[in-house]
Amino acid sequence: MSTGVGVSECCLSGKIQQGTPKGSEKQIGGLDTYVAEPSDGSNAKVIVFLVDIFGWKLPNVRLLADSYAKAGFTAYVPDVHQGDSLPIDFLQTVEPPLPERESLTMTQKAASTAKVGATLGPWLVKHREGVSKPLIDDFLKAVRGSPGAPKVGVIGFCWGGRYAILAAHSDAVDAAYACHPSLVAIPGDFDPIVKPVSLALGTQDSLLGMKEVEQIKELLAKKDVENEVKLYEDQIHGFALRGDWSSDKDKKAMDDAEKQGIEWFKKHLA
Repeated sequence: MSTGVGVSECCLSGKIQQGTPKGSEKQIGGLDTYVAEPSDGSNAKVIVFLVDIFGWKLPNVRLLADSYAKAGFTAYVPDVHQGDSLPIDFLQTVEPPLPERESLTMTQKAASTAKVGATLGPWLVKHREGVSKPLIDDFLKAVRGSPGAPKVGVIGFCWGGRYAILAAHSDAVDAAYACHPSLVAIPGDFDPIVKPVSLALGTQDSLLGMKEVEQIKELLAKKDVENEVKLYEDQIHGFALRGDWSSDKDKKAMDDAEKQGIEWFKKHLA
């Protein structure tokens, strides 16, 4: 029986990074796409970013795509929500960082949870798997079929993390990396994996408790395909993309998660 692991107010938390993305916007596979290219212009190794609920225009994801381009990858961030991502101002109005979250009263927590339900419920119905997965599959197919037959990796965050895992069910990609995925089904989303997959998970993620993490690790340990699960101490849901750069510990976790993905793809897209 599959255990569905859902979403919570943590999906709506985090910090906006400072900086100016250096890439451009293009149409790829029928979707508006942010493109960050390596200095040599090569598209032999492509990374497709599957975004969280805040979408392809979030500065954080574009700046991270720029970092992957500096590492030698062509990075694509498609608008898989088709203009319907949640507004960035939800980041702090719904859920504060971990220290503030822990100081909330029960009444404040209940109000936050109610607001999350009212916000996320209709959005998740509109962007359910039956709608979103075909868009993602078509985009990956278009990238895979582009000139030069590039090696293709996929990285996903939160909502997009699950779709990165699903992409590893077939030859749509050569490798996958999922950071704090949400809405995952255990064991249903992990049993069919046939491509190398890496996971970055926080120990304080309210969506994936340690019980679920251990279940995932046990499932992956039985597979012949290479995989890894790295835990980040005291990190909450969304840490790899929306961590607090003013905190040395949180910034290190973000940097280490970025390094984890780059090393994974350098190995499996070689």
